[in-house]
Amino acid sequence: MKVGVYVGSFNPPHLGHEQIINNLLKNKVVDKIIVIPTLSYWNKHINVSLKKRIDMLSTIKNDNVIINDTLNHYKNTYELMDKLSETYDDLYLIIGADNIIDFDKWNKVDRILKHHVIVISRNDINIDEYLSKFDKSRFIIVDNVNFDISSTFVREKIKNREYHLLKGILNDKVIEYIKNNNLYRWFYEKCS
Repeated sequence: MKVGVYVGSFNPPHLGHEQIINNLLKNKVVDKIIVIPTLSYWNKHINVSLKKRIDMLSTIKNDNVIINDTLNHYKNTYELMDKLSETYDDLYLIIGADNIIDFDKWNKVDRILKHHVIVISRNDINIDEYLSKFDKSRFIIVDNVNFDISSTFVREKIKNREYHLLKGILNDKVIEYIKNNNLYRWFYEKCS
């Protein structure tokens, strides 16, 4: 079984994330996807708790999508992949094209490349330019996912309480969860 590993802050999870997951499963690039929301690493401060982000991600959970809440403490992708390889034989790390730019600087990238890496393309990034440093057979480029959703844009609309502009960007249940839990209020305070 081919198991995708999708790591990110999911702050908040948006329909672009969901589209990537659905596309990879529908096109049988992978058979199952483990979604792992991260803690606050890499100087990226996440103000919404892990539990709340997992709650929001539950809208995409099904038999083929596992939301993992036990592996979030791994700070390095290679550690996470090593741990998952104790359970799964055929792992595929899922990353956006923006991550391939500095992929050669990731900690112990050679350990990550024991597995395959699925790269979700973006029009503004020439993936081949960055893959020239690696064995290209380890990478699968997916270019039939058309999403252009920025979590920063989403948080800005929440800050301005422009929830109506998030239709088609966030799942309706996620919008309600954000409103009901008054999430991202740090943006209100920061911008007041």
